[in-house]
Amino acid sequence: MATHTTATSTSQGPPSGQHPAHWGGVLAMSLCVFALIASEFMPVSLLTPMAADLQVSEGMVGQGIAISGLFAVLTSLSVSTLAGRMNRKTLLLGLTAIMAVSGAVVALAPGYLLFMVGRALIGVVIGGFWSMSAATAMRLVPAHQVARALAIFNGGNALATVLAAPLGSYLGSVIGWRGAFFCLVPVSVLALVWQWTSLPSMKVERGAPALQSIFGIFVELKSRTVAWGMAACGSFFMGQFVLFTYVRPFLETVTRVDAATVSLVLLVIGVAGFAGTALIGRFLKKGLYRTLLVIPTLMAGIAAALVPTGGSIAAVVVLLGLWGLLSTAAPVGWWSWVAEAMPHDAEAGGGLMVAVVQTSIAIGSTLGGVLFDSAGYSGTFLVAAAILAASVVLVLVASRAGLRTNMTCPTEQ
Repeated sequence: MATHTTATSTSQGPPSGQHPAHWGGVLAMSLCVFALIASEFMPVSLLTPMAADLQVSEGMVGQGIAISGLFAVLTSLSVSTLAGRMNRKTLLLGLTAIMAVSGAVVALAPGYLLFMVGRALIGVVIGGFWSMSAATAMRLVPAHQVARALAIFNGGNALATVLAAPLGSYLGSVIGWRGAFFCLVPVSVLALVWQWTSLPSMKVERGAPALQSIFGIFVELKSRTVAWGMAACGSFFMGQFVLFTYVRPFLETVTRVDAATVSLVLLVIGVAGFAGTALIGRFLKKGLYRTLLVIPTLMAGIAAALVPTGGSIAAVVVLLGLWGLLSTAAPVGWWSWVAEAMPHDAEAGGGLMVAVVQTSIAIGSTLGGVLFDSAGYSGTFLVAAAILAASVVLVLVASRAGLRTNMTCPTEQ
């Protein structure tokens, strides 16, 4: 074990806290996240015109999101091994270039097949980029500022969540859906240039062996902490998307608001989420596991509270605003957990995290759909609350496993 730890810490570059902060690189990564999230979910607001132009059903266009998720999982599980000793700056620049190519391919696609190729490419970027995010933050800033860097990364996510759907819909009505997608290309190019000039070289030392397989993490000394933590993370995102995927039909059929009000409520959720990413860093500094416990606890309460209050627009807006505040900030906490729980395996741990999150989102969305059709919104939201409550228990178990690991093997920390 000691031999592996030394090798992997060498392969990841200088130890955290022994290098200067590169905040320009952090901001460039945040812009890349904005373009990435906007690219991933742009089809949501443009399904109808895309389906008409490509001469397929809206459901088939929606599969463009599913295929990007599939390729994100495959890439996240393999990028660390396939990249080997490649300079991580070069790898990030390559992924950003692929994002620009993806936008152009989708915008110029003459038919459905090439459209799906473009969506598969964005999936590769999603898996590769998020797999490396924690490890990159650890190399851009000292250890005590990693949570802040991750919060800035996720700020691009929150901003895209706020702007992507309404802006995509607006641009689609003005310049068409192809023009809307093509607008993402210069943003990706700008992110590429900014990364090129602001990211430091992130070489992997030649003497270091290839990075460990993701699945090998579970046989390491910290496997209990990693396994319970990943289970907690997966249940959190599953519970979140059991509910959130079906917020719009809930608002339309239960709260009974019009389309404009739905957009306004979604905007409230996005703005609250942006605020959450700005605030969570200070709570993570006070206690990582405590924050990871509090967030799903409160969200489970919100999910349950929406059942009896669904007919009140005022109560729904307040509750969903709090939901956005917590749910959008939560990934910052989980990426901080990766950096803390697997400091010498951050790339492999990040890949595993992406696979767990993407799979959990897919399962949660599917389960939510089945429940919404069969049990209505009340059954759906109560199941979401139960899954989030399970996440609380799993976080508690993971924190205790981590404590036992620290007590038995302090030299590995």
